[in-house]
Amino acid sequence: MHAKGCTPFWECIFFFAVRQMFPDIGTEELGHLEMVGTLVYQLSDGATGSDWLRGHTPEYYADNGNGVFPQNAQGSPFNAASIAVTGDPITNLFEDLAAEQKARATYDNILRLSDDPDVNEVIKFLRQREVTHFQRFGEAKLTNLNRFSINIKGAEIEFSAPK
Repeated sequence: MHAKGCTPFWECIFFFAVRQMFPDIGTEELGHLEMVGTLVYQLSDGATGSDWLRGHTPEYYADNGNGVFPQNAQGSPFNAASIAVTGDPITNLFEDLAAEQKARATYDNILRLSDDPDVNEVIKFLRQREVTHFQRFGEAKLTNLNRFSINIKGAEIEFSAPK
């Protein structure tokens, strides 16, 4: 995309600032994957086959040992099908908003399940980053909707931490 046709000038600058946000958030999301993987590795380090049996996850251990393999709670491995891209900026922003909310909800569920204060601190940090990303994507959505002459009034987004 280029600045040709952007008026007024400040709108062009803001549009580019919004566009720059995407690789920053994408890079941070890869960092989240690394943090969760490290957390799982630390929690499973030294676990035996019997420990995995008591945890009702012998299939994971049989395939991966104590290694970290990216998969969801049902055992489906991460793949590119998890990433939705349409080529339409507004549709993609809505998809991004939904993904951030799904991640936040997953972290909320983990916090309800976990009684480990060290794990909970990491999860709370990651949860807060998802909330921040949701807010940035929401701002980008409003900016782009307004840029395409769609009138949005009184949109305010606020979140609070789970109790």
